Amino acid sequence: MSDIKITIIDREGEAHNVDAPTDMNMNLMEIVRMHELAPEGTIGICGGMAMCASCQCYVLSHEHLMPEKSYEEEDMLDQAFFVKDNSRLGCQIHITPELEGLEVKLAPHST
Repeated sequence: MSDIKITIIDREGEAHNVDAPTDMNMNLMEIVRMHELAPEGTIGICGGMAMCASCQCYVLSHEHLMPEKSYEEEDMLDQAFFVKDNSRLGCQIHITPELEGLEVKLAPHST
């Protein structure tokens, strides 16, 4: 198993340094769920299809080259709350070795 370290700041502001496997085709939303960093039913509601923005996060580290946003991701973020310039959908960030040291903050949960 090949893991990288990433930092996820939860919605209460607590930082969690977690291991994220690069060999399982996982995305950031799945890592948040795996480590139970958001209450059940508040993240990944659409199952990772870029259709709900419940996994919106802010990419805080500037040294990582993130993949371009897809049309679906851009469209969903256009409809989401609390969007910033560094907003991404966690379900669209696939865990790769290049993301070693990534730091993200979960966006507030919209009700």
